[in-house]
Amino acid sequence: MNKKNKKSLKTLNPPRYLALGFLIIIFIGAVLLSLPICWNEGCRVSFIDALFTATSAVCVTGLVVVDPADTFNTYGQLVILFLIQLGGLGFMTAGVLVAMLVGRKISLRHKLILQESINQFSMQDLIRVASRIALTAFIIELLGSIILGIVWLKYFGLRSFYLGIFHSVSAFNNAGFDIFGNFRSLSPFAEKPAVLFTIMVLIVLGGLGFTVIWDLLLYFRNKKLLFHSRVVVATTSILLLMGTFVALLLEGFNKATLGSLSWKDKIINALFFSVTPRTAGFTTLNVGSFSDAFLFFMIILMFIGASPGSTGGGVKTTTAAVLLAAIWSNIKGQKDAVIFNRSIPHEKVAWAVVIIFLSLFLILFCTIILCVTERASFIDVLFEAVSAFGTVGLSTGLTPKLSILGKAVIMFLMYAGRIGPLSLAFALGRRGRNLYEYPKGFLNLG
Repeated sequence: MNKKNKKSLKTLNPPRYLALGFLIIIFIGAVLLSLPICWNEGCRVSFIDALFTATSAVCVTGLVVVDPADTFNTYGQLVILFLIQLGGLGFMTAGVLVAMLVGRKISLRHKLILQESINQFSMQDLIRVASRIALTAFIIELLGSIILGIVWLKYFGLRSFYLGIFHSVSAFNNAGFDIFGNFRSLSPFAEKPAVLFTIMVLIVLGGLGFTVIWDLLLYFRNKKLLFHSRVVVATTSILLLMGTFVALLLEGFNKATLGSLSWKDKIINALFFSVTPRTAGFTTLNVGSFSDAFLFFMIILMFIGASPGSTGGGVKTTTAAVLLAAIWSNIKGQKDAVIFNRSIPHEKVAWAVVIIFLSLFLILFCTIILCVTERASFIDVLFEAVSAFGTVGLSTGLTPKLSILGKAVIMFLMYAGRIGPLSLAFALGRRGRNLYEYPKGFLNLG
C-alpha cells in the first residue's frame, strides 16, 4: 500500500470507517456463501443471492431470497451465524477484543471508531465496555441456546442444541434467521409458549441495548435507573402493550391468522407479533394473511425499531420518544420538550427530526423504485422497504420474488438501516464548521 492510500485510510472519519468496514465484511461473507462447499447437494447459489444473504446476515435483518436451511449446509449456516454475530455486536467490538487477546495496543483513532460503533457518550473505559458487551452477549445467548435446546430435545434429538445455538444468536441479535426450512420460521411452534417466550425475551434484551441491560441488573442494588434507561424501558413497554392490544383488536377474529388459535395462544402470539416487528423478523403465522390495517401498524413498529446501542435497527425508541415529547410540549405551549421531569436539549430534538426525515426520505424514495420494478401491491412494497430499513426481516412473501434491481434496493436499505441514516450521511458527506451566522428569517407555519 502506497503512502497516499495509507494517508487516506488514516483520515477516514469514524462513520466512514464503519460504513466501509461493514461493506468489506458483507463482500467477504458473499464470497464464502457463493462457494459450493457451503451449499446443500443439488443446490446452486448465484453471487447476487449470496450477496443478499450476507447483507441480510451482517445487517441482522433476516430477509432471504433463498431459504437458509434448504439451500445451505452446516458450513454455510455457520458462515451465516458468524456474520450475524459480527453484525450484531459490531465488527469494531470484535476487532478490539481480538487485538486485546493478541496483546496489541488500541490506538486513539480505533477508540473513536469503537465509540461511534457502540453508541457510547464518552471514551472512558471503552475497552472495558467492549469486553462487557461481548461477555453479556455470550451469557445471554448461551442461556437462550440451553433453554431452546432442552425444549426442542424431544423433537430433534441432539441436533436441538445446534438449533438452540443458531436461533438464540439469531434472536438476541434481532436477526430473524431460522434453519427449519421451507421459509417456515417459527410457525411449527405457534402453540409452544416455552419456545415463543424464550425467543421474545432474547429479542427484547437484544433490542434494549447493553447499557440498559447493565442498568437493569444493577437496579436491585442501586434502586434507580439512568434517565436513558427509564426512557427506553418506558417506551418499549408502551409499544409492546399497545402492539399486543392492536394485534388482538385487528387480527383476533381473522381465521387466517390469530382467529384460528385458542385464546391462550391468541394472546401469546399477539404479544409475539408486538415483539417481532421491533427488528427481529421471526414469525409464527403467515404475514401475508394479515389485514392491511395491521400490516400498516406493523410498519409503524418496524420504523421505530429497537433502542440505541442495541443489536436492532429502526429510528430507535428514544428518537420517537423525544419527537413525541417535543410535539406534545409545543401543543401545550411549553418551551422545552420534557420527559420524566427532565428537559430535552434543543439539539437533541433537532437530531430526532433529522433522523426521522432522513429515514422517511430513504424509505419513500426506495419504495417508489420498488413500485416500478416489482409486481406487488403498494402495502406489500412499503412493508418490504420498511422491514429492510428497520433491519426487521418480516415479509408478506415478496422477498423471494424480487427482481435483480429490487434485490439491490433492499440490500441498500438493509445496509443504510444497519449503520444508521446519520452515519451514512456523515460517511458520504463532509462536515464543516459554521464560521458565521446568517440573519434570522421568519416564516408562517401550518
